Formats: sequence, structure tokens, C-alpha cells
Amino acid sequence: MSIGENAASCLSSESIEQCAAIIRSFYAHGWVFGTGGNFSVVLSRDPFRLGMTSSSIDKSAILPEHFLVVDAAGKVLEGAGVPTAEAGLHHAVLELVDAGAVFHTHSVWATVLSSALASQNGLTFEGDEMLKGLHGVESHTHREWLPIIENSQDISELGGSVRQLLAERPDSHGFLIRGHGLYTWGRTIQEAKQHVEILEFLLEVTGRRRAMLLA
Repeated sequence: MSIGENAASCLSSESIEQCAAIIRSFYAHGWVFGTGGNFSVVLSRDPFRLGMTSSSIDKSAILPEHFLVVDAAGKVLEGAGVPTAEAGLHHAVLELVDAGAVFHTHSVWATVLSSALASQNGLTFEGDEMLKGLHGVESHTHREWLPIIENSQDISELGGSVRQLLAERPDSHGFLIRGHGLYTWGRTIQEAKQHVEILEFLLEVTGRRRAMLLA
């Protein structure tokens, strides 16, 4: 019997169902469009099993069967389709932070600001009450630095940039890829969802404030 035929299939897990529902809600918010974005959730640590969205799936209609189960080497153990080309970035994050889920969104504001502020290598959020929605942040006076890394079609090169960034700033809650979008994570699926909500809120607020100053 194949893994996919096993009644104990990882793809039938509550975590996968929860993640699929969250992705559909992100589409409704305008944080992913079409087939953009990719998402992963740790299903087990020993042995390591990662549930990950398959490539080229419309996020408005994503279902648990559109996920794959991969091992620590990225080998597909279960599911139909191919992993996202950015699977290596999820593995890079999981190597260096204590995360149970990694979410990558493609919002308009993340794309605009990551391009406009790329020369500054990142942007700072400060003074907004919503900052307290980030893990470990207790006051709106907290200064949150969201790094921007240069985009590349060479995923191994991009993965190296992610590893260097997180080695230097292990307290980061996320990062932007220039002209591409947001990566964030959480210890649980719910925390990763919350981090997307908070960071996307802060990105939009920052973008709108800058637009008002330029008007």
C-alpha cells in the first residue's frame, strides 16, 4: 500500500485542513493572488515531515489534497504534484528558527515596499499598537526591523541569504524578498497566521502613510 493510500495519511491531518482554510482566507484579504504564495506546516519532528503546498495551485480554492508531504531532504513522500520552487527557503527558515509553520504571501504592499525600500535593506515599524501581536513583543514602543533581501531565481543562493540573515538576527519575525513578498513563521499554525496578519497590516499602514506624505 502506498503512503497516499494509507488511512493514517498525513494529508488527512487537522493541521493540513487548518492551513488550507487559512490560505483561502488570505486570498480573500488580497494577500495572495492566483497561484502566488507558498505555505508549509511541520507535521512531525522525528521523523521530520513537512506538509507543503504544491506548485501552481489557485489559492482561492486550495484544499488538503493540494498539499505534499516532504522529508528533511525535500523528497516528496505523499501527494500529487511538485513542491514549490521555494521549498528550499522554507527548509532554510526551519533550520534556524523554532517554527511549526512558514507562510509566504504576495501582497501588493509587500511587493511595493520591498522594491521601494530595497536600498535601505529593510524597514522599521514603531509606535503601532498592532506590534504587540508579534511573539515576544509587549509594547507599541518596540522597534521591529523587517529585513529586505535581494531576489534571485537561484534558490540555493537565496537560501544562503536567508540563513545568513537569520543567523545574524535570530529574533526576526519575518523578511521581505525584493519585489516578491513576505515570509514569516510561527511556533504554531495560528501564530504564523497572526504574524501574517500583523505584518501585512503594518506594511499597508506604512505604505499608506508614505503615500499621504507624498500627496
